Amino acid sequence: MRNIKMYEADDKMISIIHDDYGILPMLSAFGINMGFGDKTVREVCESQGVDTYTFMSVVNYYVNGHIDSDTVDRLSVPTLLHYLKASHVYFLDFELPFIRKELSEALDENDSLAILILRLYDSYAHSVKAHMHYEEKTLFPYVENLIEGSIGNNAFVEPFSKHHGQTDQKLKELKNIIIKYLPGDGLSNNRLMHTLYDIYNSERWLYQHVEMEENIFIPAIHRLEEKCRQTGVTKKISNMIGGADQEALSDREKDVIICVVQGMANKEIADHLNIATNTVITHRRNIAKKLQIHTPAGLTIYAIVNNLVDISAVNL
Repeated sequence: MRNIKMYEADDKMISIIHDDYGILPMLSAFGINMGFGDKTVREVCESQGVDTYTFMSVVNYYVNGHIDSDTVDRLSVPTLLHYLKASHVYFLDFELPFIRKELSEALDENDSLAILILRLYDSYAHSVKAHMHYEEKTLFPYVENLIEGSIGNNAFVEPFSKHHGQTDQKLKELKNIIIKYLPGDGLSNNRLMHTLYDIYNSERWLYQHVEMEENIFIPAIHRLEEKCRQTGVTKKISNMIGGADQEALSDREKDVIICVVQGMANKEIADHLNIATNTVITHRRNIAKKLQIHTPAGLTIYAIVNNLVDISAVNL
């Protein structure tokens, strides 16, 4: 069973790295540079502009494989988005080409089996690139819009794991062929062993990346979507009640609104307020212009929100 150790923001960053060097790529993806001495995680994150809580949550998930729902509510989606974007750059621009180079140097490219292995690796790399580029063109812009408070009618794109099965199979075949069928000796064998070790580490990194997306990033997106929808409703109501920040209503205009809410027609309002019907019409035109509200229902919401009438007195 995996030991559970929860790291704290006041732990030294270097101590966490000594415990598990696997978080080193995370530092780069979060934009954290080395050379931080004996500073705590909090000190390092604050000095380098990284959300401490989000960084610690990702580290603890990496170590323990678990995250609480209340933790998701507090995550910084912009920080997570930056992390995932940088992770893509690391894997596509460094990790995949680096292993391709190692394989090429460890194999005899004139050997037919070696050629097939390189083709298999290229097919695997193409699958990973295709999906990461898909996320960059669809998922990431969608999340950027969410961060800006805009939400569309469609749900976000499927996570990486939905397309991960064939990619896993290609990498498994690659490892099996190298282990079972490639003879080697001396320097060639050492190179092949080292390359295989790096492939396993790369596979572990990609697995962790997928897990982060599934269990941290996507739940955080769901929370952000909910907030955007709630904010959207609030904005719509705010638009309906019109902007009380616009030109202030006169007392007589407020009286007219109350009468409208009570269901009176223009002639009834005129009689009730002892004014001409044309004056009522003028007041209602001015009210609509000031508040940008053109319906009795909208005026009812405005009147309730602004305490002109009590909701219990309104016939809904």
